[in-house]
Amino acid sequence: MNDIDHSGQQPDWRKLAVDAFNASWALMDAPNRTPEDESLLIHTAHASAYLWAQAPECTPENVERGEWLISRVYAVLNHPSPALFHAGRCLAICEQHGIGDWDIAFAHEAMARASAASGDRDGFENHYRQAQDLGGQIADADDRQLLLNDLGSGPWFGMR
Repeated sequence: MNDIDHSGQQPDWRKLAVDAFNASWALMDAPNRTPEDESLLIHTAHASAYLWAQAPECTPENVERGEWLISRVYAVLNHPSPALFHAGRCLAICEQHGIGDWDIAFAHEAMARASAASGDRDGFENHYRQAQDLGGQIADADDRQLLLNDLGSGPWFGMR
């Protein structure tokens, strides 16, 4: 892939990634999504992760957050297999790089949600409990509340 656009300038990978992330959330929150919206939602989530990986300032946290977003999208759309795959990647990256605080709590939230989508009650209960426990240790009160709000919102596929 050519990293230079026609003007000779490097793309602002970070801005493009953030824009794709925000577009994903807007589509996830949209009422009455069409099948076309759902397809676009999957593409924007993957695009955000890809664009972050291109950014010179990309960190393991950016990579795992991209995996988290992709997992969330697939769970919301009730596609359990890819939701589990990307949630597992998110958690593995956190563990491999010693990423803690809210990232590890959200990695367990992703695993809980993906497990719920797949009908795995034991996996759901295990990861939900870990997300709650780790969420209570999040240093920033706003971040802690964000996790609690996320744990309180669906879909949980009848597990909560």
